Amino acid sequence: MTTDHHPIVIVGAGLGGLTLARVLHVHGIPSTVLEADPSAASRTQGGQLDIHEDDGQRALADAGLTDAFRAIIHEGAEALRVLDQSGKLLHDAPDDGMARRPEVLRGDLRRILLDSLPDGTVRWGRKVTHVQSLGDGRHELTLSDGTTVTSGLLVGADGAWSKVRPLLSDATPRYIGTTFIDTYLYDVDEKHGATAEAVGVGAMYALTPGKGIVAHREAGNVLHTYVELNRPAEWFAGIDFTDAAAATARVAAEFEGWAPELTALITDGETAPVARMIHTLPDGHRWDRVPGVTLLGDAAHLMPPSGDGANLAMFDGAELANAIAAHDGNLEAALTAYETALFARTEVFYADAHEILDLCLGDRAPFGLIELFNGVPQGGNRAQGQD
Repeated sequence: MTTDHHPIVIVGAGLGGLTLARVLHVHGIPSTVLEADPSAASRTQGGQLDIHEDDGQRALADAGLTDAFRAIIHEGAEALRVLDQSGKLLHDAPDDGMARRPEVLRGDLRRILLDSLPDGTVRWGRKVTHVQSLGDGRHELTLSDGTTVTSGLLVGADGAWSKVRPLLSDATPRYIGTTFIDTYLYDVDEKHGATAEAVGVGAMYALTPGKGIVAHREAGNVLHTYVELNRPAEWFAGIDFTDAAAATARVAAEFEGWAPELTALITDGETAPVARMIHTLPDGHRWDRVPGVTLLGDAAHLMPPSGDGANLAMFDGAELANAIAAHDGNLEAALTAYETALFARTEVFYADAHEILDLCLGDRAPFGLIELFNGVPQGGNRAQGQD
């Protein structure tokens, strides 16, 4: 069996793990990223993200990538509107051009992070199957090809179903009773004119208690739809999503009587519908300090989508890298400082995430969300995006 040793091992080449690797590189500190995907292009990277000033943009500044980030912004995409199920406009907020939360495609953002790293930093096709402690802060990772890797510092940036998290916590994600179903329409202005007009140039929300249709106009004349349904896991288990036509028909039936320009976001979808069951870790998830290992992003604080997940993951990565650099080789002091700040700053986001989801699909939908967009205090202060 072959074993490689690396001083810093990051599991997961998502936005958080790559930001950590990049900011470490800025500080002259090498790291190794293990990623299960066979290549950067092996799967799509999800939809459009709004990048916030206080966390995502700060992380990119620490990474020295502000100019590269500005070059991939989808101009005008901060516009948003709310419709009722008949297609009537309830709220319309044009993009004011201030770019406070500019929108970018997740894949483009990942690309600029990957391009900023030295060759060989990311090891593709390296799926972690098991992790164990070796003592003294060292850990051994077993990979799917039978090889092993040991670490001086191990960082779990491996998402909801993290293989690293059990070293620190026995918490597991739970389904919250809501599922988002992804569909796409392409060449929308030419092929789906009425639907393109209904969505507008940014984000569109058509919501009622328990269900809704949310769509984002993405770069390249694309509409990315998130059909949101409050249903038990068993309801979705009864749908065969490998049969795209049947699954589409079953989901569309939940929106019978809605305006055809809205239901076309489901029925005219040009990709097979993909169900994404929404899970969360316990609110305020935290753990005791364990030598040589920590978490970031969804591995640390998985919560319902509220537009904050990617931003928090990148900020986690930047803050961890800065802590490591600031503590001059004292990894335990760095991890203690990082986790103390992490727990404090993310606790409020759990409450906000649950509140945003309730505003979208709860009893007052969509009017509570409109009040939030209009600046009416709701207890939290964030508007829903996709993570």
